[in-house]
Amino acid sequence: MQRLNFPEYAFEIDSDDTGRRVIFDGIRRRFVRLTPEEWVRQHLVRYLVEDRGFPAGYAAVEKGFQYAGTAVRADVIMHDLKGRPVLMGECKAPEVRVTEAVFEQLARYNSVIHARYLVATNGKTHFCCEHKTGGGFRYLSELPEFDRS
Repeated sequence: MQRLNFPEYAFEIDSDDTGRRVIFDGIRRRFVRLTPEEWVRQHLVRYLVEDRGFPAGYAAVEKGFQYAGTAVRADVIMHDLKGRPVLMGECKAPEVRVTEAVFEQLARYNSVIHARYLVATNGKTHFCCEHKTGGGFRYLSELPEFDRS
């Protein structure tokens, strides 16, 4: 798979019965199909857990919820120690540009999730913003560290 703008991690990669490549997802505790987007998602989760201090037990991957009466999924949601969403991430394949439309989608979904931080990444380029109290967003130069308070 393509080298991404994350630290290198050791992943368990195999093939399923049909010969498709699969990767072990430690959060979902099962092998999932290894697509370019999944490659990015696995790196983002590992980065948040191993390098930014988010507890793996407070992570959700491909979390389903209702938005405007439609079933949708968030790629990654990290929770605080009280179980409240603190970060929501959207992952795209490396060849897909992270555009304003991606952040608009995150902002719409966040009207339901209420995460403090929104992250959009294609594995090469990462964007993170903080939802400010009272509305609006502030872009951050790096992804946040987990706040244990």
